Amino acid sequence: MSTTTTGLAKRLGGWQLWGIAVGLVISGEYFGWSYGWAQAGTMGFMLTALFVALMYSAFIFSFTELTTAIPHAGGPFAYARRAFGPFGGLVAGFATLCEFVFAPPAIALAIGAYLNVQFPALDAKWIAVGAYLLFMALNIVGVGIAATFELCVTLLAVFELLVFMGVVAPGFDWSNFTRGGWAGADTFSVAAIGGMFAAIPFAIWFFLAIEGAAMAAEEAKDPSRTIPRAYIGGILTLTVLALGVMVMAGGAGDWTQLANINDPLPQAMKMIVGSESGWLHMLVWLGLFGLVASFHGIIMGYSRQIYALARAGYLPPFLAVVHPRFKTPHRAILAGGVIGMAAIFSDNLIQIGGLPLTANIVTLSVFGAIVMYIVSMLSLFRLRKQEPGLARPFRAPGYPLLPALALCMALVCLASMVWYNTQLALFFVVSLALATAYYYLTAHHRAAAAHDPMLHGAAKPAEAPALAVRVE
Repeated sequence: MSTTTTGLAKRLGGWQLWGIAVGLVISGEYFGWSYGWAQAGTMGFMLTALFVALMYSAFIFSFTELTTAIPHAGGPFAYARRAFGPFGGLVAGFATLCEFVFAPPAIALAIGAYLNVQFPALDAKWIAVGAYLLFMALNIVGVGIAATFELCVTLLAVFELLVFMGVVAPGFDWSNFTRGGWAGADTFSVAAIGGMFAAIPFAIWFFLAIEGAAMAAEEAKDPSRTIPRAYIGGILTLTVLALGVMVMAGGAGDWTQLANINDPLPQAMKMIVGSESGWLHMLVWLGLFGLVASFHGIIMGYSRQIYALARAGYLPPFLAVVHPRFKTPHRAILAGGVIGMAAIFSDNLIQIGGLPLTANIVTLSVFGAIVMYIVSMLSLFRLRKQEPGLARPFRAPGYPLLPALALCMALVCLASMVWYNTQLALFFVVSLALATAYYYLTAHHRAAAAHDPMLHGAAKPAEAPALAVRVE
């Protein structure tokens, strides 16, 4: 084992970053969101989704300021560490890990469910494990190859969603979408409001993890230009696709048959073209690209977060080792995969609140995301006051109103999630307490970590020297 100043390679251009930003999220258009119909109905969930889309738009335009000012592999961890010190970094880092480590097993199970439609004899869990092994290997091979693959599958996924909307359009009926659309009722009433709030985690799933592109900032070419373009283009793309897919699927037939399942799009298309149609088989095959894009991209995201936290002494230092040939954080990639595969095999063993494990994993991942969004917006306000001279290639438009809007809406989402998911909220808090205990027991790791100017504010990001990391 040796020490070197060779870190993550800068190989990512603007289109690749857009592919990562959209690809991280696009599986949310394929599955997960339909659980929201079970809570709020189609019409109620549409209002919830529009509320969440507004929150994400305000958040991304604000978050981009942090990403371009502090282009660090730790993303939100780095912003909070710089703004609020070591403990602030712990909270943001823990929340981001919850989001990015718990999302992949849900997506892997959805990949298994999609392939099971085509090959009923295949076990969805073993398909999910195979997906982990394949895409962990691809991420280890190199970021340039991984990002190019991500762009290709993202473009195919976008194309497939457009094909889905085109195929079901001839059978679309608005009355199908609106029937029982207010939590089972045909008209709005106060009784529908509770379901709309309960559905917030599943609306967030439409956009969850777009901020993960920030964790590729150290590997981006000219991040001050490429990252804003990737984020802004990404949020616009995803908003159009999310609303289009949701409306067209709901109008295809009895939408109640699509709630609480992992493959709503093939089942919606089956209502229009039948189970023997070539269109259906094409959707199953090409639809996998959307799930693969998110699965592969989030593996990239969680590995960079684990790597950054280990490099800073928040996780065991051996996780900060970079592969000597591929210059990728291979140990961090494998560590997150072990956790994900364990979650996959717990699918039939764990139910919380009467919901299947997939729904609970989605909700737990969303808990992490919302906490991270809140800490990130607080970091933005703090750094504006604390470091007014920090180079900010992109500044949040409408400051302070836009970041304040994102912060307030995120707080509403968090309060709603705690109210409707008490057990998972308690699990999240207990897990954070355990992480805090580990933090205080391992202060020597942080004391021994290499000095990182981006975390401590000792230098502007552009002036930051290369960090010493271990490779073997």
